[in-house]
Amino acid sequence: MKIYNNLSEFKKLANAIVTIGTFDGVHFGHQKIIKQLVQKAKADNGESVILTFFPHPRMIIDPENQDLKMINTINEKAEILNRLGVDHLIITPFTRDFSNQLPEDYIKNILVDNIGTKHIIIGYDHRFGKDRSGNLNVLKTAGTHFGFTVEEIMEQDIHDVAVSSTKIRQALLAGDVELANDYLGYPFSIFGRVIKGDKIGRTIGFPTANIFVEEIYKLIPGDGIYAVTVEMSSEFKEDLQSTGGLPTPDSGLRTYKGMAYIGQRPTINGMTRNIEVNIFDFNQEIYGQDIKMNFLKFLRHDVKFTGLEALTVQLQKDKEATLAYFNR
Repeated sequence: MKIYNNLSEFKKLANAIVTIGTFDGVHFGHQKIIKQLVQKAKADNGESVILTFFPHPRMIIDPENQDLKMINTINEKAEILNRLGVDHLIITPFTRDFSNQLPEDYIKNILVDNIGTKHIIIGYDHRFGKDRSGNLNVLKTAGTHFGFTVEEIMEQDIHDVAVSSTKIRQALLAGDVELANDYLGYPFSIFGRVIKGDKIGRTIGFPTANIFVEEIYKLIPGDGIYAVTVEMSSEFKEDLQSTGGLPTPDSGLRTYKGMAYIGQRPTINGMTRNIEVNIFDFNQEIYGQDIKMNFLKFLRHDVKFTGLEALTVQLQKDKEATLAYFNR
């Protein structure tokens, strides 16, 4: 899949089959639409194009609202769309000027002159342009003039997409990653860089990698302990055999089992929310390394213990529960 960070980078196609949307989560509902797009492109000997926006339009239209969190970062979204077989992903910077285009200008300048749209798959309730005045009927009328066809995504499918996105966010915030993963069709993940912590975990036999997530809009699951897998670069080749790292086919990554912690560490009166992971059978220094955590099961809520000794006893139980999950 080719990725473009601006419409100006895109070269007009002869037969573009297009859909438009934010596709946050790229969950089962989205995947149904995207598979429809890819199949149509193949059937018409065309190329599939997704036009998406970053930042999310609501972040620009309502900047005071800090509650909106995304299931995917833009890079995570691109990775999933690539796996679904999309040919082109155009990531359009969303600004107020962009949102204030007249619908007719949006259609002519972007869909027709810039992309070369011959067929567009769009939701019945899609709105675009100044004051959200563009809609499905405006697209269909323009299509007869500019020579493209419009395929409507039915109301039930759009409803299912909206419901799924809401349920995924609610499930993640409640810690129910298994339900979220059922809706997504793949494990929810967090991608971040390993940074230095206070190393308390080492003193009690549970060293953790502290994860810094750069994207402040990324949704973080509810506080607690989770069974996870951890993907990282395979550069630690000399130790992979002894540490039990499993190869991830064709990715240049290695995958490990572990348990993740999200919370403020109340037992030591922590003041900030941390994301940490204890990687099983792994003892390398990985500061500065980018890693990906896939969340598989919620184990327990975060609680305050009487001290480090009691915490250590519980962490051992958590590890046993995590291993039992993987060995189920």
